[in-house]
Parts: sequence; C-alpha cells; structure tokens
Amino acid sequence: MKLLHKNVDKDGKGIVSLMPEESEDIWHAYNLIAVGDNVRGSTIRKVQTESATGSSTSNRVRTTLTITVETIDFDTPACMLRLKGRNVEENQYVKMGAYHTLDLEVNRKFTLMKPEWDSVSLDRVEMACDPTQHADLGAVVMQEGLAHICLITASMTIVRAKIDQSIPRKRKGNVQQHEKGLQRYFESVMQGILRHINFDIVKCVLIASPGFVKDQFFEYMFNQAIKTDNKTLLENKGKFLLVHSSSGFKHSLREVLADPAVVAKMADTKAAGEVRTMEAFYTMLQVEPARAFYGYNHVMKAAEGQAIETLLISDNLFRCQDVVQRKKYVALVDSVKDSGGDVRIFSSLHVSGEQLDQLTGIAAILRFPMPELEDEENSDEGD
Repeated sequence: MKLLHKNVDKDGKGIVSLMPEESEDIWHAYNLIAVGDNVRGSTIRKVQTESATGSSTSNRVRTTLTITVETIDFDTPACMLRLKGRNVEENQYVKMGAYHTLDLEVNRKFTLMKPEWDSVSLDRVEMACDPTQHADLGAVVMQEGLAHICLITASMTIVRAKIDQSIPRKRKGNVQQHEKGLQRYFESVMQGILRHINFDIVKCVLIASPGFVKDQFFEYMFNQAIKTDNKTLLENKGKFLLVHSSSGFKHSLREVLADPAVVAKMADTKAAGEVRTMEAFYTMLQVEPARAFYGYNHVMKAAEGQAIETLLISDNLFRCQDVVQRKKYVALVDSVKDSGGDVRIFSSLHVSGEQLDQLTGIAAILRFPMPELEDEENSDEGD
C-alpha cells in the first residue's frame, strides 16, 4: 500500500489517501473502512443525455465521487472491495444524496475521511504501508485424491485451487489403474502449483500430507521437471519444504504452521507469529490456567490490573458497526500497550484467526497468575 497523503489532527479527525498496490492491500482497506466513513474515489457512471430532437443516448463517463459508506462487501477470491452509499459532494453527473457503488481495486487510489482515526486504524495504515510486513508463503495440503493449493500472506490464507480426483484402489494383480490415477492426480497438482504460485514473490512452499503422499508427489514433480526441463521448478527446488499433516483439508494448515521446522523457515512472516502466539496461549491454558483467559470481561479485568503480557484480539471485533463497541476494544488495546503489554491483532482470514474467533475473538496471556478471575469464572458457571 502506498501512502499518498495523510492529514490527521490531534482530535483524530482527518483524511488519508492511499493507493492499493497488491491484492493484500484491499484486505487492509476492508479493515480500515467502516460504515459512516466518507470515501472518495474514481468510478464510472452511466449518463443519459437528451438531444434537441428528443432522442436520448447513454454513455459511460469516469468521475470522482465522495460517498458516505452504508454497506461494505469484500470479494475474497477477486480481492475487490465494493462500497455502497449516498453521494455527499456536488457532482455534475450524480445528484446529492443519490446512491452509488464505489469499487476499490489494485492501483486505483482512494481517500478515506473518518470522524475519528483511532490508534488501531492508524496502526493498520502504518502496517499496510510498511514493505517489510509482506513475506509470502505457498502451501499444498494433500492426501490421495484431494489437494488444496493455498497462498498465505501477512493477512490471509487464500485457497487458490482445490483438486479433487478419484483414484482407483489398489487391487491384487492390478496395480496399474491405481498408479495411472495417482499420476493423473499428481500432474493436476503440479500444474496447479505452476499456475497459482509466483516463485518471484513466494519465499517457501510447504507440501504437507499424511503418510508418504508428499514424498511421492515431490519425486514425481521433479522427475517431470527434469524430463520437460522446467526451469521454474528446478531453480526453486530449495524453496520446497515437506512436512506432515493429518489430512488434505485446509484446516490442517494450522498444525503445519505450528511445526518447528516450518516456523524456522518462515520466522519472519506474520502468519507464523500468530500461530506461535496461539500455541503459547493454549499451552498456558493447560499448564497454568490462572495466567490464560478469554472473553471480554475477564480480559478487561486483567487489563485493569495491568497483568496482560500478550493480548490476542481478532480484527473482526474492529469491524463491528457499533461505534461504542469498537471504542471499547480500541481502549482495551491502548491500555495494554500503555502498560507495556504486547498486542497481536489476528486476521480472521487466517486459520489461527478463525480459531481465536471461536474463543470469543479475544484472549490474553498474563504476566502473573490471577486465580481470583478463575474463581469468578467458576462461580459464573455455578450460577
């Protein structure tokens, strides 16, 4: 994301102009824009003109509109953001108060005006515009006949392709059908990798499966690469990492990303940091439950006692349309930062973020035990 202009005063009022440079930036825009904000951007409007003879013609014109956002629709596969709202600035083609839709796309600048820029929004702008935040990872989770080819960016896990093929079972005296089916399946997965993974950007490609499927596939892929002299695969052989997973489904990525070998390979990615923090929370919950809590009330009480070492919070909570609710979570984040705690904002499009959302979207690892919170929890359950 490119920051073109920023003017935010001490009270938090102001405008920020941004240019999304890649699909990931549209996700950041989705997290920044809230219902009630004003967004100015370029759009195409169909205009009807009537001639002196009474005949009317319609043509499409490009114009710049400012709308007050009423609905936000994020198209994940296309990485496109559709904003709908009323026009709030004079325009020769669109009446004041008329509804219009703005599409935010890559390489199309937009200006965002908020009644109040809080610390979470400003941090999001800073993070989106920091090039060191982008460290991309490819992953193929597979089992016989099923594979998911995924791209793991700093903010989301995107399934680029799903390959589902039936492979005949091995039968006594007739293994050929099984072998042929397996080769067809491996060929489809290899083509999927070549089509969807850009090796210029991706630093590492994980191949995960139960048993020996990953090893068989890896061997097949590089035998084919040698036969066909596929330079893309041969030059990037060192980027592949074979790891174990329990299945070929997307949710297996969580255990894959927690593997120490994987963590070492992708230590600089945000996805790995989220997974490590989530693992630390679950470990603490088992080993020392008086130092791990989830749910707003318990976490808030721990924050009041300046006991939070790491706050885990889902970005879903900052997209709520209730301004009072959002302010509540922003105040919590600020108080944890002020007391020297670490704040991790989890992406709801990552497997670890989905996991956190199941735990109310908010959790904390404490510096010291607070058994009184545990007793409170038990008394609530008793009631």
